[in-house]
Amino acid sequence: MTTAAFTPDSPAFAADPYPAYTELRATGRALWFEPTRQWLIPHHADVSALLRDRRLGRTYLHRYTHEEFGRQTPAPEHEPFHTLNDNGLLDLEAPRHTRIRRLVAKAFTPRTVAGLQPYVEELAASLVRRLVADGGGDLVEELAEPLPVAVIAEMLGVPESDRPLLRPWSADICGMYELNPSVETARKAVAASVEFSAYLRELIAERRKEPGEDLISGLIAAHDEGERLTEQEMISTCVLLLNAGHEATVNTTGNGWLALFRNPEQLASLREHGADPEKLSTAVEELMRYDTPLHLFERWVLEDIEVGGVRIPKGSEVALLFGSANHDPAVFAEPGRLDLTRVDNPHVSLGAGIHYCLGAPLARIELAASFRQLLVQAPALRLAGEPQRKEGFVIRGLATLPVEV
Repeated sequence: MTTAAFTPDSPAFAADPYPAYTELRATGRALWFEPTRQWLIPHHADVSALLRDRRLGRTYLHRYTHEEFGRQTPAPEHEPFHTLNDNGLLDLEAPRHTRIRRLVAKAFTPRTVAGLQPYVEELAASLVRRLVADGGGDLVEELAEPLPVAVIAEMLGVPESDRPLLRPWSADICGMYELNPSVETARKAVAASVEFSAYLRELIAERRKEPGEDLISGLIAAHDEGERLTEQEMISTCVLLLNAGHEATVNTTGNGWLALFRNPEQLASLREHGADPEKLSTAVEELMRYDTPLHLFERWVLEDIEVGGVRIPKGSEVALLFGSANHDPAVFAEPGRLDLTRVDNPHVSLGAGIHYCLGAPLARIELAASFRQLLVQAPALRLAGEPQRKEGFVIRGLATLPVEV
């Protein structure tokens, strides 16, 4: 079985990985990829099942040491990144994951998210007004990025004067999630981890003295049968909420509008019916599926498993290919066609199982608000130049999307 089509370091692959995914799905259900020493899982049914399979984990350290699992101890110079990353919900398993998610959920409630909706709507309207007044600009820089970052910052209680720090820190940390990150990428991720952690430590100390209505104050106060979050757990939670809480929104906005520009009949239909909240919601789900913001999600194999007759031994790592799963014709009729009326749409863009995206309701509110405001305020929005892609394909999105109104 060959994985020759899977070339994640290639700009051509990153620009359009979907033909390669078609080849991978035709080749098999579990494919060994030597360059990263991972098993590629390209089919929707397998990705969905393994996301829920407790024989896999985002970490193995709750059950094994690095040596017992046949893995190298991380480089000591990367320790600040791993301390930050390994204490966040995304990279924990039960029982710590269960405890922390339960405590975070006490502060990050549906009521909290719903309470943010007026702020999200007004911010989206304001950002779009500015874009329209300027006659256009870079949709990523002017709308896609500032909206979710400002919302998370507002939720956390980060002062407006400090908010420009957040996106660069997040971008540098997220560089470590690409396959085989470079030495320079790792250096920047470590530096950002140190700076972001120090900043949040001070902010947490301030909220301990003077609690507010923000999420950090809520995390400090959250308790369950006497249990509370440690300071490191709070810091890692805040960073995760920022990183995971805006990357999907940023990339769905950029990827989504590019897809609309390239499918003018779908864009015309959305402009005609986009004011209908239900139709807009359905459209947003399809845009998340069609050009997936997160393409690969890694899991460690904690016990021997079998996928499609292939034995995958304990100690292996699987790469769950979300982008491929979301284009699997066994689940989605004509998966390569953008269909904004697609109702049966079990995409995996926001994960599944215990690691299902905690911020999914907020992401959907943000996406609906930004698309709605552009449809209403900029009904003739069009592409004004060649968009530029970000490097990497794991977190896949646009660096720039020039538009004019």
